[in-house]
Amino acid sequence: MRVLLLGGTTEASQLAQALHTAGIETVFSYAGRTNAPVAQPVPVRVGGFGGVAGLMEYLVAEGISHVVDATHPFANTMAHNVHQACTARTLPLMRLERPAWALQHGDDWRSVPDIASVCAALPDTPARVFLAIGRMHIDQFAAQPQHHYVLRLVDHPTAPIPLPNHSVIVARGPFDVVADKALMLTHGIEYLVAKNAGGSGAAAKITAARDLGLPVIMIDRPHRPNTVKASDIETVLHWLRHDAERGV
Repeated sequence: MRVLLLGGTTEASQLAQALHTAGIETVFSYAGRTNAPVAQPVPVRVGGFGGVAGLMEYLVAEGISHVVDATHPFANTMAHNVHQACTARTLPLMRLERPAWALQHGDDWRSVPDIASVCAALPDTPARVFLAIGRMHIDQFAAQPQHHYVLRLVDHPTAPIPLPNHSVIVARGPFDVVADKALMLTHGIEYLVAKNAGGSGAAAKITAARDLGLPVIMIDRPHRPNTVKASDIETVLHWLRHDAERGV
């Protein structure tokens, strides 16, 4: 058995450790969007595969027997690519996916289907917006230049931010509620923009916004292929052990 683990999430790193401990041969793959990824106990590759065709070639060349997709819930292109590649090669594929956040008492969510819909949900009058969506798609908010955007990024930006009014905070999660409330108060945040990533590592900002009575423009998760899913690491390990016992 040789597993390709598509990572980039906290759960992926935890699974990598569990696979290493279980003695299951694993290759951990990063997209390469952060400058200092978390160290892993298994061999690591960084970068894209070259679409579905390139991924199919890699699976054969590396003798991959099983694939676990533990990418971010919004890594939609990879989700579709790996589903197509594994289907074509008849390779077992499981998605490790943390549950989405659910609306709770006191939340003020304005749900939107995608990034493009966020700008329309923001007010026309100037506001201070905590744009907690990472560095991708920031340029789309240039269409609403009247707002001041507070950006929290994992790495220092290497190119100019295409927004006339903004502040940058460089930090890596997990974050805590007390610190996120202090951040929002210090910067006078009036709106939070977030992707429904789920999990605990980035949930502090959602709780902080609830405690402060701030509206959250929540971006729904994109549609994913119909892949076998697990919400915890033990389920993935059981799936792999079951196949190993059957000689798959």
